[in-house]
Amino acid sequence: MHSIAELDAAVADCFGCPRLVAWRERVAREKRAAFREQTYWGRAVPAFGPADAALLIVGLAPAAHGANRTGRMFTGDRSGDVLYAALHAVGLANQPTAVAADDGLRLRGVRITAPVHCAPPENKPSVDERDRCRHWLELELGLLAPTLRAVVVLGGFGWQALLPVLGANGWQVPRPRPRFGHGARVTLAPGGAERGPLQVFGSYHVSQQNTFTGRLTPAMLEQVLAAAGRAAGLPVRTDGR
Repeated sequence: MHSIAELDAAVADCFGCPRLVAWRERVAREKRAAFREQTYWGRAVPAFGPADAALLIVGLAPAAHGANRTGRMFTGDRSGDVLYAALHAVGLANQPTAVAADDGLRLRGVRITAPVHCAPPENKPSVDERDRCRHWLELELGLLAPTLRAVVVLGGFGWQALLPVLGANGWQVPRPRPRFGHGARVTLAPGGAERGPLQVFGSYHVSQQNTFTGRLTPAMLEQVLAAAGRAAGLPVRTDGR
């Protein structure tokens, strides 16, 4: 795999997990009533953002009627509404909304990916499915390594999936392995060529369970994103709200 464009195309053609393939295609056929006139993507969802990103955001997996419908990470659901509004508030996206893959949204130095690229039943991929999908994340990190300076991990699932992959891709992960928490921050020293130090940040996931209950507020998310953006050397603002 020689480029991010090749990687994204290969991800979209992945059929590696039979349970997930069956579920994503079933959802695309049956649809939600509100979207019955739309054609669902119904495939594995590639990452979204520039090939030279300095900041990577790692989620969990595509939502059945969000990214599995629109074909773009965190697009077309309430979790994405929260994430993109926060990215826009701190100056890392050109607009606060994400409704479709052709809506004009652009990220500034930021790329969004996930450890699992297919929508799972009940938003719960299995450990085996996470491990089957791991090679895509490994390839992505290898391609991003020359420019990558910070990562924001949304939730404990992504944290547990990402740290071993970072270790396998030339960054030195401390032992014992750092624990996930909102506001967690750890610096990973480079262990190979074309890698700089990497700042890894933790944030609660932008799920409705967290945002509707106030466990994660827009201000909390913006604080983490702004800190990560600064660590990545990106221009951020703190007056977006």
